[in-house]
Amino acid sequence: MSAPLSGVRVLEVASHVFVPMSGAVLSEWGADVIKIEHPETGDPYRGLVTAGLHTLHHGVDPQFQSTNRGKRSVGIDLKHAAGREVLGRLLEHTDVFVTNLRAATRRSLRIDVDDVRAHNPSLIYVRGTAFGSRGPDANRGGYDAGAYWSRTGMQHVFTPPGAEWPAGPRPAFGDVVGGLTIAGAISTALYRRATTGEPSVVDVSLLAAGMWQIQIDITNACLDEGGHPARAFPGRYDVWNPLMMPYRTSDGRFINLQMLSPDRYWPDLCRAMGVPEMATDPRFDSMAARRENGRACVEQLEEIFATRDFDEWRHILTHDFEGEWVATQSPHDIADDPQVQANSYIAEVEMLNGTSLPMVTPPIQFDEQPGQPTRAPEHGEHTEAVLLDLGLTWDEIAALKAERAIL
Repeated sequence: MSAPLSGVRVLEVASHVFVPMSGAVLSEWGADVIKIEHPETGDPYRGLVTAGLHTLHHGVDPQFQSTNRGKRSVGIDLKHAAGREVLGRLLEHTDVFVTNLRAATRRSLRIDVDDVRAHNPSLIYVRGTAFGSRGPDANRGGYDAGAYWSRTGMQHVFTPPGAEWPAGPRPAFGDVVGGLTIAGAISTALYRRATTGEPSVVDVSLLAAGMWQIQIDITNACLDEGGHPARAFPGRYDVWNPLMMPYRTSDGRFINLQMLSPDRYWPDLCRAMGVPEMATDPRFDSMAARRENGRACVEQLEEIFATRDFDEWRHILTHDFEGEWVATQSPHDIADDPQVQANSYIAEVEMLNGTSLPMVTPPIQFDEQPGQPTRAPEHGEHTEAVLLDLGLTWDEIAALKAERAIL
């Protein structure tokens, strides 16, 4: 069965993670994603190994591979007149143009909306920005740790009260979510063009993606006319539902109870834990009672969970209980998770040097088929093949190389 975006060509002029991650998703959905890189420097994200910010695995950069899987790399100098001509010919055969360059840079390179649509009026144009395409910060650059995490309020709501410093995000935390958002937006724009003939200009920003992520907090803040500070994290023993929190097992791991309908499952949980009498204890026999006696309930549950190790509790809850709970896992645990394996959420991808690299597949599957990513391209690996497909001759390609317009 063909991939859903088979036959769609995407031209990417972007660097680092936010926008390039969308191309990685689109390529796995079947699109032909051509990554335009400068002939000499390439995507600066390739250079983070040299800077010591990325580590190699058998000579391969996992971060770059994850962000650029499945693409073809073409080296073109967009400041060179001949390079611009080559780009124009590529645009004639492109469905989607996606970039994260700032507005001033797009104008200087002549790759803004009107410039690219002069070559292809039906082309979908996609801009990924830090702060949005309008307003006083429209031309400011930014990364996800700032635009997605800090400015949106996300850092604030995830920093525990009394912490000396604000909490920090994981690497590319917002970029990965933002890239998936762009991929979905592009798919919608392709549908709109297919059904109406109208090509879209698509804007996605890290600021907007972060606000979407914590929209409930933002909405509640907007409704708070008094400007009161955000509600602090409740203490562990001051909770409305003791069945919505983690408990430590005897070997120092955690089982996270996740019951939003606690009265439905409370008697069965007490039975599975070996304390059926706790279900009818008047301090705990209803949600209201457990809330009123939160400390006593939590402390008693803590004592019970501390009597068995993690594997014992996981076995008991898996086979003798129907309520919602999850095991708190580390990234090291997730690769061996049978649910992850059953759904092929991690794929082994063969690298150019013969080694393989595990990659997390996009969280969408079509027609019950698991994702199967392929490796990221070497710098300029497909320049000649793509230009030959455009109809250029070997002599023309050699001349462009001699002019240093292409790699």
